This record gives sequence, structure tokens and C-alpha cells, in this order.
Amino acid sequence: MVVNLRPESGNAPATGDFPLLDVRHVTFGYGLQPVFFDACLQLATGEMVGLLGPNGSGKTTLLRLLSGVLRPTQGEIWLQGRELGRWRRRELARVVAVVPQELHMPFDFTVEQLVALGRLPFVGLLGSYGPQDRARVEEAMQVTGVATLAERPFNELSGGERQRVLVAMALAQQPRLLLLDEPTAHLDIRYQIEVLELVQRLNREHGLTVLAAMHDLNLAARYFPRLVLFQRGVVADGTPAAVLEPRLLSRVYGIAVQVGIVRGTAHFSVVPPGSREEQEATEETAAQEPPPRVFVMAGGGSGERVMRALADWHIPFLAGVLNIGDSDHTLALRLASRVLTEQPYAPLSQAALEELRAALATVETLIICPMYVGPGNVALLREALSVARQGRQVLLLTPETVGAEPSGTLQELPALLEQTGIAARDYTGGEATRLVEQLLQSGTRVISHPTEVLGLCAVQA
Repeated sequence: MVVNLRPESGNAPATGDFPLLDVRHVTFGYGLQPVFFDACLQLATGEMVGLLGPNGSGKTTLLRLLSGVLRPTQGEIWLQGRELGRWRRRELARVVAVVPQELHMPFDFTVEQLVALGRLPFVGLLGSYGPQDRARVEEAMQVTGVATLAERPFNELSGGERQRVLVAMALAQQPRLLLLDEPTAHLDIRYQIEVLELVQRLNREHGLTVLAAMHDLNLAARYFPRLVLFQRGVVADGTPAAVLEPRLLSRVYGIAVQVGIVRGTAHFSVVPPGSREEQEATEETAAQEPPPRVFVMAGGGSGERVMRALADWHIPFLAGVLNIGDSDHTLALRLASRVLTEQPYAPLSQAALEELRAALATVETLIICPMYVGPGNVALLREALSVARQGRQVLLLTPETVGAEPSGTLQELPALLEQTGIAARDYTGGEATRLVEQLLQSGTRVISHPTEVLGLCAVQA
């Protein structure tokens, strides 16, 4: 029998020059609780992409948005050149199939009956299956290796067998895009490999586009040529070598790991903390990289220029306190030696404040970026003033839209205060402006361009 699980040409419009899937600046939250922010992601036809991230990072929510179950709070999702909200449910089910972590069936369906549910988007109003539908069900079971289980009750199967049946049900839909939510969860190593080998073969032989949320970083690196690291937004997107970067993983997952090539193989391996390999790698890294002597206060994208400049000049730095999901937080996860974080939209907590004070005590230079200041983060300026009054170097970067005199030019306090642009970013009823004025009186230097910052930080670092 010739297996033909490719989508029928009439299922949906041709993809043309646009990506199969296009996530455009999507933000989503349940009620007032945000889940992730400003997520952007594109999938081309035929790609196989692994979606990584810790529990609670928003992976499953993103998959539910991509399948049309949820609607974005902000932003758009486009599928095959059409906004997802314009697809009818039956029409969408012919293009996108979802494989959940597990499925509990209240009825005693056989494997064949369950796989046949994948043909529901194609059956008529009377619900009758035609010869083509039965052929697609048989093909899906053959490809996934569950044809011999056709008469077995689904609820009596092992975990690995169930996962293959769920993949078969998805394939019966003849989708263009397959979304998998933790397909190897709760499976032993044999069934994990069987499921991922199956998905890889479907991608390679049948042109199926795959996006799979994964927990196991080693399996993700082995089976997915492209990885997306997700933590309330896209933090990194690229090859396993680019995404599985030790410092980045340590910040996102909150635990020290080491990444390297396992002897005798070309695949990356994530080494857990406490192992001899991790300890040796940590000691080697610590010996090569000096401790950070620079701290960056930013938010809302105000720190991008200076953080990129510091990274380009190989000057290690700390950053914070940044709300999870903030664009500066996402960038700092990649570039900073350490990132101090706070929950989304939350004011600076006492715990975060104490962590900030401890971090500031270890640095010699503090850079304040042109961030907006409100009641939730004005405490940052109070701590900055304390640093300035201790006689340590504090640099205040002006916005790009504000033209500042060279930092060495003697200027009156009102002119310096105007150059900081704080009046336009002060949402504290004037407290932030008063704090900036006191910073200037305490010797804080106004800097108009990151190159000036680099010169001053390079001396300190």
C-alpha cells in the first residue's frame, strides 16, 4: 500500500512566499495575569522546531493560541497568509493538528475508532465515513506502527503506545502543521525515542511541519535542528548550538548547567549541576571570565544600546531589576552575567530590593538608562542615589532623542537635568525628577552615547 499522508491540495490555500505560521507581537494573559508578552515567531513549511522553557513559561498556552483554542490579547497569528481568527473551525482542523501530553477517554474506544476521530473535519453532516476516510485512517495507523493494535481498547495501552495512537489520530487529519505538547512526558527512554523518531520521520518523509514543546533538552538537541527558548516570550531562536548556551539556560531555568559535546557523538549534551563535568566547566569558566564590575538599570527597551555595546566590548555586567517579559529582560538574559528579575507588572518587592542592594555592593560603575519611572520602580533611583553618595561612578544615559553636550563640558544643573529627559518619563508626581537632580548633585555624569560609557567602564572593569 502506498502511504499518502500529505495534505490534499484543496484543504487550504497555497503558502506562496509567506511563512506557514507567523506569530506577530502576540501578548496573552488570563484575566489580569499576563502569561507572555510580545512573542514573535515564524515557521516555514517543512521545519521541525523544538519549543523549550521551564514550567509556567507559556509553552502550552502558546500552542493553544496557535491551534485557535485561545485568542491573543494583543497581536496577530497568521496561518498560510491569513489571520487565524478568519479560519472556520473545520477548515482550521484540516491544516493544524494537536497532540496533547495525554488523553483520558471516558469511553472504551478502540485504537481504530480513536484514530478515525481525526477524520471528523472531513466527514459530511450525516457523519458517515467514506472509502477515502477509511483509507486515511488505515494509512495513519500503518505509518505510526499501531495497525496491529487496531482492535485494542485505547485505555489499556502503554504510555508509548498511546502517544503513537494520538500521533496517528493527528495524521488522519492530513495536517500541514503538527503541534505536540510534551510528546515524551511520562514515557520511559525507549518510548521517548520511538515517538521522536516517528515525528522526525514524518517530518522528513511526508513534509510535515512540526512544533513540539519539550522538557528534555538533550532530546530536543538531538531531534530538532531549530530550537526556540521561551520564557514569557521568545528569548532565543536558532540552532541547538546557539540556543543551548550555558549561561542563558542557567538564567532561564534558574539552575547552573553546562553544555558540551558528548565524547564520541556530534550532539550537544546538557550536564546537570553537581556532576564532575559541570564542576570542572564552572571552574574553568570562572577562571576565564572576570567578575562583573558594571550594573545596568533599564526597562522598556531603554537598555538595548548600552547592553549590546558592553557585550560587544566583552565587559561583563549585571542588569536589573527587570520584570519578566520586558524587552530589556529578554535581551539581558542573553547578554548579562546575571539578571535580577521581578514578576510581570509587579512593583519592586522587598526581596528584589535586598538582592539589588547586594548586587550593587559588588560593582564599581552603575549605568542608569533612560527608562520610564513610576511608583513600581522609583526605588531603583533611590538605590542609585545611595551608590552615588558612596563616591562610586554613576552614569546617566540620555535618550537618543535628546541631544546632550559632551560629558566633559561644564554645565549648570538645570541644563544637565533637562538633558536627562527625566521630566518626560516621570510618572511619580515629581519624585523621580527630584532623585535625578540629587544624583547630578552627587556627581553623576550625563552620557549621551554608549561609546562614552564604554571608555569609562573599560577603565573600571
